[in-house]
Amino acid sequence: MKPLLLTGVFAALIAFLADQVTKAIVVANAAVLSTGVPVFPGFNLVYLRNDGVSFGLLGGVPWWSLAVLALAICVWMAVLLTRATSRIEALAYGAIIGGALGNVMDRARYRAVTDFLDFYVGASHWPAFNLADVFVVGGVGLLLAAPWLSSIRRYSP
Repeated sequence: MKPLLLTGVFAALIAFLADQVTKAIVVANAAVLSTGVPVFPGFNLVYLRNDGVSFGLLGGVPWWSLAVLALAICVWMAVLLTRATSRIEALAYGAIIGGALGNVMDRARYRAVTDFLDFYVGASHWPAFNLADVFVVGGVGLLLAAPWLSSIRRYSP
């Protein structure tokens, strides 16, 4: 296996496992977390199920259609991973794949995604999310930053 491909597969595995372990802990403590547990000002741990996508968009859409869409995106990301030209790209594709597969697993098991990270300012709450979402958004951010990061590496002494 090519080193960049191996990097991406390893990143996907880490993202998937971190997401699934944290969600298992949340589900096991659902009774306590359902009312929210303050961790520090501006952050609570909560237990929520979201049958939509980001921000609850597409709520009520059949779970399997969102799972199929996510799997199709994973296949596309896997193809791009095989064509990655840098470690940053490989990590990014792996993070996106692992995060997406983590949410697909939830949809298959619970027909919704388990969310538990609740950030807020005053009474304004950001929609709750999970580690899979963090890996997907982080992976996209890495992809966007990859050309800039590569140019820095090329020109640094």
